[in-house]
Amino acid sequence: MLRSKFRSKDAALRPTKRPSKRTQQLMIDEIMRRFAAASPDPRCELYYRTPFQLLLSVALSAQTTDKAVNAAMTASYDAGLTPESVVAMGEKSFLHLIRRIGLAPTKAKRAVALARILIAQHGSQVPQDRASLEALPGVGRKTASVVLGEIFREPTLAVDTHVFRVTERLGLHHTKTADACSDVLSAVIGPQYLPTAHHWLVLHGRYVCKARAPLCASCVLNDLCPSATLSPQTAARKTAQSAALKALKGGDATVALPAAKAPRRARVTAASTPATVNR
Repeated sequence: MLRSKFRSKDAALRPTKRPSKRTQQLMIDEIMRRFAAASPDPRCELYYRTPFQLLLSVALSAQTTDKAVNAAMTASYDAGLTPESVVAMGEKSFLHLIRRIGLAPTKAKRAVALARILIAQHGSQVPQDRASLEALPGVGRKTASVVLGEIFREPTLAVDTHVFRVTERLGLHHTKTADACSDVLSAVIGPQYLPTAHHWLVLHGRYVCKARAPLCASCVLNDLCPSATLSPQTAARKTAQSAALKALKGGDATVALPAAKAPRRARVTAASTPATVNR
């Protein structure tokens, strides 16, 4: 899902002022209220049927998409993939299974090693404590947080590229690494919102607050976000204009286009006025 260090490409979108702690808390409460209204039951988009399968998928999703992991693993999960079956497959066969996932050779090696450790040290069960999870091959802080939150409902907030980007644009952190971001967010986002807030932020970043072209016009946080590129008024006008254009193209001659703002009149200066030539 993510690299350990982020280099933001959103320099033009970064908020320039940091809100007070009280203002920030009120903002966070309102953000969570709006997320809950828009998406009462957000879900992890990685497919899994057992805790082991989720652990494996999160580890495989590093620097690739959930969609790619699901495409590779769904059939095996439905067939009942377990730590024992991964070990029985061996590194070569497992590599063939995930061959279209990024960094497949390294991930295949780690997956088999992870399965062996679960069998030998944890009775083939996924451990519930962070230290044991992070001791597994290919499992870091983010993966452990996802598993603890999704399976055991602990108040964790895993920081992937989407969470990092969305919360940075909202002005909730000004850090450069995932771990530093996680520390800041864990201090300001109350446990009553976790782990659900993780899913809200991931899905918002994936489908609305995109990296290259954020959909500010349709964002439920538009008026709260210090990085929004469109004001709610401008967004509403553009939406109305788009709807009217679609209606006109469909043959509805009764629809009138909303009036666009008049362009500013160019200033006439000596430099822009042709000089008079003396004859």
